Amino acid sequence: MTPLVLLPGMMCDARLYTPQIAAFSSQRAVHTAPFRGDTIPDIAQSILTNAPHKFALAGLSMGGIVAMEILRQAPTRVERIALLDTNPLAELPEIAARRDPQIAKVQRGDLIAVMRDEMKPNYLTDGPNRQSILDLCMDMAQTLGPETFIAQSRALQTRPDQIETLKNSKIPSLILCGRDDTLCPIGRHQLMYDLMPHARFEIIENAGHLPTLEQPEQTTAALARWLEAP
Repeated sequence: MTPLVLLPGMMCDARLYTPQIAAFSSQRAVHTAPFRGDTIPDIAQSILTNAPHKFALAGLSMGGIVAMEILRQAPTRVERIALLDTNPLAELPEIAARRDPQIAKVQRGDLIAVMRDEMKPNYLTDGPNRQSILDLCMDMAQTLGPETFIAQSRALQTRPDQIETLKNSKIPSLILCGRDDTLCPIGRHQLMYDLMPHARFEIIENAGHLPTLEQPEQTTAALARWLEAP
């Protein structure tokens, strides 16, 4: 079967996909890739260097942004793509400017405060597992550390617009988001769906920005349908 490459969100690692790795790894090779570089094109190139020759590609949030750049750089290597809770547009100047104070705080040693006060509260909808998922997000961020935060923030500030990339794609595609995602709302995903002629659009109920953890069974089922689509 085609290998599956999973790309995590900002300040996340493979644990973002723990339920999906457990579900799919008995059927196919499943790879997760760390982000190396401080621009989206450089990160994409580093992943392509180590990825299988051809693969299915799924990315959530920043992982989706990197996935779109991988598709732009190497469209013949990506057999199908899933874009989860992400954004195809370049960063708006006012959003990019907001990252500079966060970077400065992290450079002063305040990574935990930035994640706790400015990022984590925006991730999840209310639910019985909210606190345990937030705790995991904090642990992933602390594991990756301040240098990774700064590099990823810089990469997001300068990310390219991928509208033409999506328009040109003809591969089986999944656009998926949590109903309650406020960081990457449904309208962004409707835009991607409208651009991609071979896409399926799925909204996960009772989930915010991290449906892989908030509603793992629903999300895994949607990914399974995408992997099996002709």
